Amino acid sequence: MKLYVQQSIHIQMIKIGGMSNSSVFQIGTSGQILPASYLYNTGGFVEPAPEPVKNGPPETANEVVVPLSAPS
Repeated sequence: MKLYVQQSIHIQMIKIGGMSNSSVFQIGTSGQILPASYLYNTGGFVEPAPEPVKNGPPETANEVVVPLSAPS
């Protein structure tokens, strides 16, 4: 059976609380999403990575800064 979907999506605002290795963020329709998570140590590391350094003033240290284009 073939199913055709036509859709129109208008997004006012999206707030994503968190994403992880196996997260799926989807807008629209998909026939089937199969979960898959692969973890490879291609660098041959044997100890944990150092903690990230937070740059900037303390009031913005916990904010995620992503460059976005201006709304049209």
